[in-house]
This record gives sequence, C-alpha cells and structure tokens, in this order.
Amino acid sequence: MTLTGDLLIGGGRVPATAGTMKAFNPATGEFIEPEFAFGGPAEVDRGLRLADEAYDSYSHTGLEERARFLELIADKLEAAKDELAARTSVETGLPAAQFAGEAVRSAGVFRKFAAVVRQGRFLQAAIDPAQPDRRPTPRLDHRLQKVALGPVAIFGASNFPISYSVAGGDTASALAAGCPVVLKAHNAHPGASEIEGRVIQEAVAESGLHAGVFSLVRGSGNEIGEALVDHPLVKAVTFTGSEAGGMALYRRAQQRPEPIPVFTEMTSVNPTFVLPAALAARAAEIGTGLVQRGMYNVGQACLKPAVLLAVEGPGYAELREAAITEVQKWEARPMLTPGIHDAYTRNARHHQDNGAVRLAEGAAPEGSEGGAYGQALLLEVTGEQLLAEPALREEVFGPALLLVKVADTEQLLETARTFRGQLSATLHADTADRATVEQLLPVLERRTGRIVFNAFSIPQEVSYASTHGGPFPATSDSRFTSVGMGAIERFLRPVTYQNFPDDLLPQPLREANPLNLWRLVDGELTRQ
Repeated sequence: MTLTGDLLIGGGRVPATAGTMKAFNPATGEFIEPEFAFGGPAEVDRGLRLADEAYDSYSHTGLEERARFLELIADKLEAAKDELAARTSVETGLPAAQFAGEAVRSAGVFRKFAAVVRQGRFLQAAIDPAQPDRRPTPRLDHRLQKVALGPVAIFGASNFPISYSVAGGDTASALAAGCPVVLKAHNAHPGASEIEGRVIQEAVAESGLHAGVFSLVRGSGNEIGEALVDHPLVKAVTFTGSEAGGMALYRRAQQRPEPIPVFTEMTSVNPTFVLPAALAARAAEIGTGLVQRGMYNVGQACLKPAVLLAVEGPGYAELREAAITEVQKWEARPMLTPGIHDAYTRNARHHQDNGAVRLAEGAAPEGSEGGAYGQALLLEVTGEQLLAEPALREEVFGPALLLVKVADTEQLLETARTFRGQLSATLHADTADRATVEQLLPVLERRTGRIVFNAFSIPQEVSYASTHGGPFPATSDSRFTSVGMGAIERFLRPVTYQNFPDDLLPQPLREANPLNLWRLVDGELTRQ
C-alpha cells in the first residue's frame, strides 16, 4: 500500500486543508515521509454529515450482514499485518514483531464482536405480551430492544497504535453496535493510522455499505478535537489518554446544547498489594515479575503495575533486591513521542522531589542522539510518605516503578483507602493472609473495575468477562468497560415498541422470533 497522507472522508481521500505533518521516529529523531494531511472543522462536518446519512441504513443492517462486515475488516487486518507492523515500528522505534502480534489480536477482537452481533444478546430483546383481560387495567403489548446511539467520535490513542487506535476496540465495538464512526487519528503514528483506516474503508465499500460508516480525520492542536465533540450530529465520544485531556473533552460535551456521553480511559497506577505470607513465600518471584510486567511497552501501558505495596518484614528485602537486579538488566528503549518522554522524565523527577528514593535504574541509552529513550527506574518510599504526599500516588507514564514499604497490615489497609479510582488492583496472598484479604477486598471493590489474584495486571484478556474500567479518574463512567465484549453497551440505548402490529416490529421482536434469538418473554429467558 502506498501511503498518500490523505484524510479518509466517507469513501474518498481528501488532501490537506489546514497544513501537513510528517511522522517522527523516536528512536532516531528523524522525520519520515510522506507528508500527512491536516484537516479542520469543515472536514469534521463533512465526515459527520456522511455518518448521519449512513446511520439509518447501517444501524438497521441484518445481524449476519454486520457480522460479515466485521469479519472482513479482520481478514484485511491480518492480510496487512506485516506492512502495518513495519510502518508502526518505524513510527514508534519498537520491534515490528510486537505490532504484527497486535494486528492479529485486533483482528481477533473484530471477529469476537462479529460473534456478539450474530448472537444478538446485545439487543437485550424483551417482550411483555398484551394482557387484555388484566384487571383493573389491561396491559398493552410491550417489546424492547437496544438500538445504536448514532455517529460516534473516537479519539485514537498513542500507546497501542493498533489495538487502541484506528482498528482498536472502540471502533470494533461501535461498529458492532451499529454506529457509524468518525475517528481522529493520533499524530504519533499517522502512517499506521492510514493503513488501518484504508482497511476499514475498503471493507465498507466491499460490503456494499453507505460510505459514511467510517471516516478518518487528523489535525493539529485542539481545534479538530473540539469540532468533533461540539458537532450536533455526534452522539457519543471515546477517548484514551491523560486525565487533563479526557476531562477537557468530558466537560466540553456536557456544555453542549445536547449533552452527550464521553467514555474516557485516563489514569491508573494499578496498585499491587503483597500480603505477608505471600511475601515470605515467594518474594523474589514477585519482585522479578513486577519489573518484567511493568516494563512492557516501555511502561506505556494503561495496566502497568506501577506501585507495589508490601509490609516490611520477612521477604521484603528479597523482593526489593530481586526488583533492583531485574531493573538493572533493562536497556533504555524509545518512548512513543518526545512529549511522552519529556513528561516521563518530569514526573519521575517530581516523585523524587517528593521523597522517593532512587533504588536502581536500567542501562542508559547509547547512540540515541535526537531520540526519546526511556530509562528504567525503580523508586522506593515508606507507607508514611505515601500517606502524606498525594503526588506519590499519581501515575508516571513510562518505565518507572515505585515500591512502598509499609509498617504493618493496618497501614497497608490505610494506604489502600487513599488511592483514587483504578483500572485494576492486584493481590498476592497465601492461605495465612485470608483475614487481611477479606478486609482489603471491599476497599478495592470501591476503587477498581478489576481485581487480580496472585498474578499481575498485564495482560488484559479481551473476553465476555473482561472489565477495563473503574471509578474516576480511571474512567469518566465506571458503569462501562472499554475492553471486552461488554464494550458494545456504551453505544446502545433502549427503545420500547408498544402495541405494534407484528409486521412493523424489528425482526428481533417479532412473534415468530425469525432470528432465533434468546429473548426475555414475560420475565423468562427463552428462544420461543
């Protein structure tokens, strides 16, 4: 595929109207051809008007037709994985093999959502048949199904250029729900975004769908993002990134004449709690595992286990030494953008200015003039320090980890209560720790969407039981997940059809159940 740098509006390619940019290789400090187009509010308006035109037909596609469309995207992603991986590697400085795997996983997510669509359970079809003889008031026939919200604006993320970007789970779940998508590509990986966008654009055309089902825009500064959120045809927004960025979009959306939901995934340190018996039994294993998982993607993962808390006692010194030894093995690697690298350096220094002691660091970068290399870092504080200084509980996005040496289990519980909302929390515990686990679990349930037992918070499985969400500031709406099959629920709303003739009802609600769906009929789950 020859990259053109154009915007992808509906079925067409649109040249620059507001300047251009080039991709940047953070490993070499060099800019990469070609030039990529910037657009503005006019391109946003064009994409959303096409999306709105597409909504009526696309949201009413048959389940089998929509499932085949999602599978076609998956096929095309897999066919393009080597080219996509090579370009993404150049734009990130990270290994191509990592991104080939990411492309395959993203294709798998589209296939899983195709299965969700075929099953039809996401419609949550419910029927309360008429009861004309009910006294004192007869009941009319009521039938409910979920319908797509409308056009969705998706902000591509920087840290996973495929699975959280153009061909990521937000796009897959919105399309599965029946929502046309206008996506703002992240400027950190414009070439990868174009490849993914053209894959989806081609699948739309080959499936015979309205061209407005998918558009890709790109811009500089905040103007294009604000135009997306402000546009009256947008019915929902998704965003993965910083708390400041996510909350700016959220507040803007609530100030519209018609407020809309903004589903953000923002900040999380994913605390790991190591209880005394587990610490005594396998301290070195936990310390080594913390570093290995924490350094994944150069620490630029939303589920990075960034903070580990353990009671000072048998095993703590061994855990600490194992973590030091493992950190010292890690070579500096390029971070995603110079801006992320600068923020990492600044925030790691801020932790140290607030009392964190530097225990160890990885190898310094060599031959990386002009690059943005992140050096691994291991810091330590006491429980008293963590309780006294809220800044130590904030995220450092990058390859830095924080050990917290707490005095006893009471202080462990006290520190747990100080954390804000998290995407995940982890417990390492043995049988002798059960009483503390029972005390800690209610504390964590109030603060996170996922609790991990005797493992680490990475990786995240994409499944029916996945939750990638949590109380603020992990997300702006803890009722939903952005990963897993439940992510489709963000883009749906209920509609009840009351006293309708059968031939005017949507197929999922017709008396004969022509799609053979599971439905709730008079309170009983049945396929009748």
